[in-house]
Amino acid sequence: MINLETPRKHRALVDQAHQVAMNMLRPISRKYDQAEHAYPKELDMLAAMIDGLSESGASEGAGATGVRRDTSETDTSVKNGANLASVMSVAEMCWGDTGLLLSMPRQGLGNSAIASVANDEQLERFQGTWAAMAITEPAFGSDSAQVSTTAKLDGDHYVINGEKIFVTSGERADSVVVWATLDKALGRAAIKSFVVEKGTPGMKVERLEHKLGIRASDTAVITFTDCRVPAENLLGSPEVDVKQGFAGAMATFDNTRPLVAAMAIGCARASLDLTRSLLEDAGVEIDYDRPAITQSAAAARFLQMEADLEGATLLTMQAAWMADNRKPNSLEASMAKAKAGRVGSDITLGCVELASGLGYSETELLEKWSRDSKILDIFEGTQQIQQLIVARRILGLSSAELK
Repeated sequence: MINLETPRKHRALVDQAHQVAMNMLRPISRKYDQAEHAYPKELDMLAAMIDGLSESGASEGAGATGVRRDTSETDTSVKNGANLASVMSVAEMCWGDTGLLLSMPRQGLGNSAIASVANDEQLERFQGTWAAMAITEPAFGSDSAQVSTTAKLDGDHYVINGEKIFVTSGERADSVVVWATLDKALGRAAIKSFVVEKGTPGMKVERLEHKLGIRASDTAVITFTDCRVPAENLLGSPEVDVKQGFAGAMATFDNTRPLVAAMAIGCARASLDLTRSLLEDAGVEIDYDRPAITQSAAAARFLQMEADLEGATLLTMQAAWMADNRKPNSLEASMAKAKAGRVGSDITLGCVELASGLGYSETELLEKWSRDSKILDIFEGTQQIQQLIVARRILGLSSAELK
């Protein structure tokens, strides 16, 4: 039976993540929001600390690299494993700063892709790399099946050609997980992911985007021109299984969507915590023993936002717990991402409104959090795409039957 309280074995990790968020990330949050594209050098020390924990075996789930699903059939016990630990620690880190969390060395979304799809040899070979993930192209956004970047086998290398946009950590990362098609005629089943290491000839970072939020995180446009990648860098199996279709590549999202939901939860919780303090200073009482309708409009709005955040948190923990226990979680991952992405933006903007002038000014971080949270409802699949996936799963319809 699922228990959604913080598991005892993860409490120390969660507490440590909160301390890091409060003492290391929050103090430099405004600095790197204003210094867009400047690399947060303070994160190097934090990355070294996490590496040390990893080597000691004490950091299960301490970042994006901790989401590989255990497919063993021999252990039938209920697990609170790396997926649950990851979403809980990521939420705490984003309580500090979402953009800085996304800038963490060796904690890129591409690391989750490697953890989800790579075979055992690749997991060992790419251990310690900082991997960005490149999916989106100028011709499409949320419909990942429209990938037009090509990968052609030439001897013992694949030759990649195409352009990717909105690549988080695309300039700073050691490598990029690139989605490309082996054969456009074979449709979705031919889409595979490749690890392209930084410095590979033919791979070029064209520019960095200027953004509304998460400014500490670099977002790149990358082109691939006759970029030769070793064949063994194709993640998972090179075989094109038409029956399996897009499922192999899409398995990545079952792990990364709960992580993005956790980011939204952490950012929203930060806004609520600060707003509660500001309301109390203004003499607004929030009474949990009285119906919201009998309290002030500000208190009632605050209580509603807290309830929405609780729902998002429970959905996210459920999706992660299911992954830890080898249960298919595509539906739950999309539900968590849809709920958390939407209420994250609603809550951070709602907190700006409740704090009035303080919320809109740079005196507090509320306005920054409202900017940061918007991307969490967009990347890794927009709100609309998540709702479409949920509808397909519930109704038992394919993507061709329900568009």
